[in-house]
Amino acid sequence: MLKKILGLSFIIGMGSLLVIPNVFANTELDTIKEERTIIQSGLSDAEQELAELVSDLDEINNEIASIDEALVANQKTIDDTNEEVDSTEKEVEKLEVEIKELEDDIEIRFEMLKDRANAYQKNGGSSRYLEVLLGADSFGDFVTRSVTITRIAKADNDFIEQLEINQKELEEKQATVQGKLDELEELQTELVGMKHHLEDQNQRNDELKNELKSKEAEIESKMARLLEEDSNLQSEEAEIQAKIDAEIQRQEDLRKAEEAEIARQAEEEAAATQSNTNSSSSPNVASASDANTNTTVTNTDNKSKSSSSETKAAPAPSSYGGSVTQVGRKYIGNSTYVFGGGRSSSDIANGRFDCSAFVSWSFSQVGKSLPASTGGLVNAGQRISSSDKQPGDLVFFNTYKTNGHVGIYIGGGQFIGSQSSTGVAVANMNSGYWADNFSGVVVRVN
Repeated sequence: MLKKILGLSFIIGMGSLLVIPNVFANTELDTIKEERTIIQSGLSDAEQELAELVSDLDEINNEIASIDEALVANQKTIDDTNEEVDSTEKEVEKLEVEIKELEDDIEIRFEMLKDRANAYQKNGGSSRYLEVLLGADSFGDFVTRSVTITRIAKADNDFIEQLEINQKELEEKQATVQGKLDELEELQTELVGMKHHLEDQNQRNDELKNELKSKEAEIESKMARLLEEDSNLQSEEAEIQAKIDAEIQRQEDLRKAEEAEIARQAEEEAAATQSNTNSSSSPNVASASDANTNTTVTNTDNKSKSSSSETKAAPAPSSYGGSVTQVGRKYIGNSTYVFGGGRSSSDIANGRFDCSAFVSWSFSQVGKSLPASTGGLVNAGQRISSSDKQPGDLVFFNTYKTNGHVGIYIGGGQFIGSQSSTGVAVANMNSGYWADNFSGVVVRVN
């Protein structure tokens, strides 16, 4: 009986010892599963970021496409302007040749006229003509001489008239040349401005493309790191699961061995009891059973995120200025700077403006008709001190020429306008580029 009890105690003790590693293995497995859950949640977040990035990329690509389209249109304007400059220069050269020919012809005619005048004076002037007529031999000779003198006088008059015509033509051509030269100077000034705007748009395009590449690389790197961590944890999970499965199999084998030992000892005891007594007895066999309880503790970390939003109160606009500062905001992030743009319904529908056309359009939306050029806008109202400017006032900047850029002041040191690099946007005129180039001219539209 003692032998049986010792055998059972040994088997039960071994079973208990084998259960302990299994509990630890399950705990470690649960920990890894929790880590994988966190990583997979991070992957899900990264996938969401990637989905949002795809949307951002679409917007950036649309902006790049819009700028590319504007670059083509602006480059064509530059090419057309260059052709106009070349044509004007050739026209000026041609006029200068014609002027030189006229000057030479006038000089020759003037010298001939002086010679005739000298000869006329030396020969006695009109008295000489009288001598020629009175020296006629007959009436027919008189008539012949009279006609000849008349022709000479008419030739002199025609000569003088032609000289006057040539002189007038010379003055007209000189005036035309001066006008062409002034036009050429204006075209070349505009060309400088166009090239400046084109450089801004190219720079903006490069910035957007670099931003695009940076965002793509950032998300791809994050997802690659998370996938690597998840793969490593998956390997650890599989390894621990294999150990747990092996442990379960060993415990199953031990249970079967335990049952077989109990049965064998029961048979031996029954046989011994049968041989020692003739009376029937039923031995009480105590059986023990082991129950292994594996407890899995799952810890869930709840993280709360709080977000705060700041609402910036816009400065109170004047009764008139407030409306004109708002109408163009729908084009922010949805427009492109184009030379000469904003003067057709198609351009306006597609947000294609230059600076002066945007200002003119904005005021037209509140019932005010203004010119669509900086030269016209600078005289479109009353000039006021910069310190007195209010929302709705026009502010001017010296870019490629004096007062070459215009926008609408919206308060707080900011203005809205069609900028060459961004299209319609709000810019700060208290610092940076716009502060450096503010001309000080402020116009209040009456």
